[in-house]
Amino acid sequence: MIAETVCSAVSVAGLGIAAVTAYRKRFLSAARIAAYSLVPIGLVMTGVVGWLADTAFSPTAWAGFVVLGGAWLLFMITRAVERRGGGTRKERRAAKAAAERDAVAPAASAPSLGQASRPAARPADRPAAQPRRSEGSGDDFSDIEAILKKHGI
Repeated sequence: MIAETVCSAVSVAGLGIAAVTAYRKRFLSAARIAAYSLVPIGLVMTGVVGWLADTAFSPTAWAGFVVLGGAWLLFMITRAVERRGGGTRKERRAAKAAAERDAVAPAASAPSLGQASRPAARPADRPAAQPRRSEGSGDDFSDIEAILKKHGI
């Protein structure tokens, strides 16, 4: 009975604060305050407050919460162990070695075109390509040297 009275008083006070906030032309804040202030009276009307009051003083209910907490803890522990990869060290090492061995397909290193047994030969008589030089490329370095000397480098 006291819990219902307290919740009703809190709701009425919250609605009063919402009215003052709306009077100050802060309608969004007033609507948010009104929503929060209606929650306690809604909980009283649905019977949640009475159920919580009965549960808070019941040893059977607290034992049930302890059992639920233990179940949740056991579930989380098994999930953590499962993520670690389970099994013995020897099994994990064997699985890792198998994954590394099968990471690349056996024929992946062979070229897709041509013969896989010998590498493609490069003709020796063809001269290596030389970079083109512009006529003033020697001047470019002198300009750079001048700039570096100017800055004391």
